[in-house]
Amino acid sequence: MSVRTGNRATVVDITDEVAAFVRDLGDGLVHVFVPHATAGVAIIETGAGSDDDLLTALEHVLPADNRWQHRHGSPGHGRDHVLPAFIAPYASLPVLNGRIALGTWQSICLVDTNGDNPTRQVRLSFLAG
Repeated sequence: MSVRTGNRATVVDITDEVAAFVRDLGDGLVHVFVPHATAGVAIIETGAGSDDDLLTALEHVLPADNRWQHRHGSPGHGRDHVLPAFIAPYASLPVLNGRIALGTWQSICLVDTNGDNPTRQVRLSFLAG
């Protein structure tokens, strides 16, 4: 699926799309993968500020400045290539009776700090169990 992330760092909740993918598939595992060197998948709470807190923490740990050896793209773009070492580009989640077995406040989110690429691809796969 394609996800529009825009031109600045963002956290996009893709839980509903993943839930639609597994609906009626029974029990198993859903694998969520972003085939990009500058994006990741996080399981976090959204809507209560945690998504903004994540971006603030990433800015603190991975500032968008000129310290990075990787220098093509917009200023500070090198940090975007380090992001997947902190937030993996994948997540595997249990599915029970066609429903993702997430905790009450957990959401599946695409994390993208790279404003140079405003659209991302997400690949979903299912392993029946």
